[in-house]
Amino acid sequence: MAFFASSTRDVPPTTAVPRHVAIIMDGNGRWAKKRLLPRFAGHHRGVETVRATVKTCLERGIGFLTLFAFSSENWRRPQEEVSLLMQLFVRALKQEVSKLARNGVRLRVVGDLSRFEPELQALIRASERRTADNSRLILTVAANYGGRWDIIQAINRMLSSDPQRSGEWSESDLAPHLAMSYAPEPDLFIRTGGEQRISNFLLWQLAYSELYFTDVLWPEFDAAAFDGALAWYQHRERRFGRTSEQLLDNLPDTASAKDPRIDA
Repeated sequence: MAFFASSTRDVPPTTAVPRHVAIIMDGNGRWAKKRLLPRFAGHHRGVETVRATVKTCLERGIGFLTLFAFSSENWRRPQEEVSLLMQLFVRALKQEVSKLARNGVRLRVVGDLSRFEPELQALIRASERRTADNSRLILTVAANYGGRWDIIQAINRMLSSDPQRSGEWSESDLAPHLAMSYAPEPDLFIRTGGEQRISNFLLWQLAYSELYFTDVLWPEFDAAAFDGALAWYQHRERRFGRTSEQLLDNLPDTASAKDPRIDA
């Protein structure tokens, strides 16, 4: 497994194009309501935006994209909406995995999948196997995922890995057991829809991510909106505990030229 620097233990490399973008896709229901449509119409349209966002990441050279599709708290929604979301997840897997495979995208799904119906669990496993050899873009879908769940399950797995051990455990002991241990921490976090919170998403991994909030509703978050977020990111000063003067002193080692593929 590749080693990725921890933003609290080390200084991760900083590049003009983020290696890893994580997104809370918010605003589907409000998009539908504005058009006098049922909420599910917004979720259906949101799948099209997912498809477009994957394409944009491939074109921009982003290596990791993580999407918050269904949180551990979303079970609180009306049962009819939850059922329709599960059906949409099944349909999307059946329709999109072939396209992902052709375009070099590896699909991974993280979260407590035990609550899903057996058909959906089987589809997830089959989709992951089918794309396992791809590396152009790692697309992670967080489903029945919660940041606190992730930390707790990682602690349990860490303790189980060496039950005879005594003494203190460290961050490096815990990190391999997190659900997304295969990916670098997100450089850029995006939340659409106007809300400004992280909603129990990647609590451990977002320690030093740049947080970008936009009023654009998810079904309207097109390539231009994505590029706006990337342009904002390029103007952020990523210090990781250091001073601005230290960044200037080490500029050749900590920054790279702007990626010409991005029109800021």
